Amino acid sequence: MATLLVIKEKLKSFYSKYEAYLVPVLKFAAAFISLLLVNKRLGYMTQLNSTAIVLIVALLCSFLPLNIIIVMAAAFSLGHVYTLSWECVIVLLVLYLLMFLLYFRFSPKDTIAVLLTPICFALKIPVVMPLSMGLVGSPASVVSVGCGVIVYYVLSFINRNATAINSLDADGTLVRFRYFLDGIMHDRAMLVAVAAFAVTVIVVYIIRRMPVDHCWTIAMITGALMSMVILMFGDLKYHTNISIMGTIVGSIAAVGIVKVLQFFVFNVDYSRTEHIQFEDDEYYYYVKAVPKMTVAIPDKTVTKLDTRKPVQHVESGVSTNRTASQDAAPHKGSADGTPHRSSASTAQHTQAKNSSASAKSDSLQTRSGMQTKPSGAKGTQGTQQIKSGNTGGINRR
Repeated sequence: MATLLVIKEKLKSFYSKYEAYLVPVLKFAAAFISLLLVNKRLGYMTQLNSTAIVLIVALLCSFLPLNIIIVMAAAFSLGHVYTLSWECVIVLLVLYLLMFLLYFRFSPKDTIAVLLTPICFALKIPVVMPLSMGLVGSPASVVSVGCGVIVYYVLSFINRNATAINSLDADGTLVRFRYFLDGIMHDRAMLVAVAAFAVTVIVVYIIRRMPVDHCWTIAMITGALMSMVILMFGDLKYHTNISIMGTIVGSIAAVGIVKVLQFFVFNVDYSRTEHIQFEDDEYYYYVKAVPKMTVAIPDKTVTKLDTRKPVQHVESGVSTNRTASQDAAPHKGSADGTPHRSSASTAQHTQAKNSSASAKSDSLQTRSGMQTKPSGAKGTQGTQQIKSGNTGGINRR
């Protein structure tokens, strides 16, 4: 757990440090996936199916407010449906306007729920969104999740019945209007899904607000069971043809994904819960304090290596290269307790002494030569006097 907490803190630190760059990237990814999903479901207008167009629009959405992604996805779907039938465009435009009015009135900050709900349906894990919005949202999130469910089922209806819509007579405008409206209004699977997800959001929100231990875990498990029960009951009553096994597996996977969300949003330690009681002039207060599970990011230990250059010692005119570590190392003593040197060091020291002695003798000879050297006639006369003195001494003997 400590390792996971360290990873969590590092991710939070990384996001806070590079938020200015990560937010546009995430917007680009959301817009790109949403537009690709619309093109895959419909794809009747060849101009909008171009990958270059999708990339350009997604790039523009990355620098614009998040709600623009919903507008662009709606515009793409209207363009595809226009190629199929202009009557369907009118009905779909009215439906979009009604949903936008409800969405911008009650939950304008839940844009991500509208975008991710159709994507979760395509991934066969639709229960993720009502569970998530019940935990981190509010009861008004029912509107955003419901709009996402309606968008998915409407696009799926158009995809399934494109051939039937094209086969209707060109003069049968009213017939096309009625066919499209009946197909949307009488889609039992869509109505059951909207009801199940609305109940799930409210139930999860109520339970996670309760002052009980592990309320988030209880809320997500209860919400998953509630959604499965409503979807299965709707299948039995209205024959919605849902996959029972797929619903069970998708709900279990959704609970696992939401547990990851809980780890990043609401990770607390119930073993250290404290109950506090205090009062003022008007009220008594009973407070339950549950600490969050946090851990400090360990500091990095930096080891500096000794990269200093070898120290040069000049001794009697001879340069010897010795490293600082060799100078600092103590000399080992001999058997009798007196320090001794290695053979290499002894030879080097002897050679240095010989060189020093030869250098000193050369210097002395040079100096003596400079002192006794005669200059001109005076030097010759002095030499002659010395010689005559020596001769006189010999004759007297």
